[in-house]
Amino acid sequence: MTDLYPGRRSSLRIAVMGGGIAGMVFAVRAAELGGHVTVLEQGSEELYRCNTRYTGGAFHLCFHDIDEPADELAAAIKAVTAGFATDDLVGAIAADARHAIRWLQEKGIRMMKAGPDAWRQHFLAPPSLMQPGLHWQGRGGDMMLRTLQHRLETQGGNVLRGAQVVRLLTGRDRCTGVEYQREGQLHTLDADLVMLADGGFQANLDMLRKYVSPAPEKLKQRGAGVSRGDAIRLAEEAGAALVGMQNIYGHLLCHDALHNDKLWPYPIMDLLAGAGIVVDRNGQRVMDEGLGGVYMTNALARLDDPQGTVLIFDRAIWEGPATEFILPANPHLPLSGGTVESAGSLQELAARMGIDAGGLAQTVATYNQALASGGAAGLQPSRSGATARPISHAPYHAVRLLPGITFTMGGIAIDGHGRVLRPDGQPIAGLYASGCCTGGFEGGERAGYVGGLTKSATISWRAAAHAMGQERQAA
Repeated sequence: MTDLYPGRRSSLRIAVMGGGIAGMVFAVRAAELGGHVTVLEQGSEELYRCNTRYTGGAFHLCFHDIDEPADELAAAIKAVTAGFATDDLVGAIAADARHAIRWLQEKGIRMMKAGPDAWRQHFLAPPSLMQPGLHWQGRGGDMMLRTLQHRLETQGGNVLRGAQVVRLLTGRDRCTGVEYQREGQLHTLDADLVMLADGGFQANLDMLRKYVSPAPEKLKQRGAGVSRGDAIRLAEEAGAALVGMQNIYGHLLCHDALHNDKLWPYPIMDLLAGAGIVVDRNGQRVMDEGLGGVYMTNALARLDDPQGTVLIFDRAIWEGPATEFILPANPHLPLSGGTVESAGSLQELAARMGIDAGGLAQTVATYNQALASGGAAGLQPSRSGATARPISHAPYHAVRLLPGITFTMGGIAIDGHGRVLRPDGQPIAGLYASGCCTGGFEGGERAGYVGGLTKSATISWRAAAHAMGQERQAA
């Protein structure tokens, strides 16, 4: 047995699985409240890879400012998730997101206003470089983790890298620690509290195949791609309930991102697809393009061939919606080597893309007529939202699509304090979870995206205070 707390048995011993934002916020707050904390991080590098280091850095709730009234934020979360998010999590995060972010700033995490939009009011600094490709070292997410680790170490805690948790220890009807593997050796770490925070299961093809996609190998990892669902599996083995496992957070990418690293994580094709149409090889639409990029990414992931669709749009869309948002497709897609096929007619475009020309012509004609008559909702599939544009101005364009997965939305059932819940709703003593290994907040039938950073930081901030208070009372 490895003793990571020599001579310090008078204080609560805390094991944290995962060194991303969820694990580190919990660890630092628990340490400053008197706990003796060890973070077990599977990555062995000093700057271990994780989605937090790659993040764009926006703290928002449904693209609302976290400083808006809590009841308005709660209503927005319920609307975006179509009622899927649990009342307990909604109330907790809507009320305390602002406090968690202020706490981060007090710890030395730099933030900035990145633009006039409500969702850009709290951005990690330095901001991500507005360049194609992945640039994370020294940027907001990376610097946040470095700062939190320094804070943890000044409080007497530590991060043990290269440590993979393989089992939860239980006894007396509670979680009592973890077993982990490091450098080929098994070690046992007794703990009064265990926090599970190792991310989702986006890197586990078996779990993705079971819950998300019939062909997960055809999804593109647009994050760190290191989370294998270990915490979810261990929690379920310990008796935890799982919730909302079918949804992912991600964006539509150009198919060329498979072999061109300048084409991920940006530019994304979401706004293009929201203005145009997405068709299969028969030229038929496959989903409602008006429900947003995250919804469309989920819809493509569920197809038998997630890489088998093509985005169709025209000159007006290319010169309008395609020029908007972060690193817009126009001009960054072609400048970064992405393929945009163009033709003077739909028939010629269909031939270039290997699409049935008659099917595409009929789909576009029906789509344009529905938009002109105000009957888009009657299309099959339905077309909702106000982003749709007619496809009628030559030249016509096409981009082969690829669903990009950043993280999974579902996982361990928790309450508003981060306590892991059994199927009957009762907590498992001594066991907490936060971040992308948890479910019940984002997702639902429309794959509603709320805000991964905000969810992780807020639940971890609340969980640390609750855990330390509860366990001290029990002691």
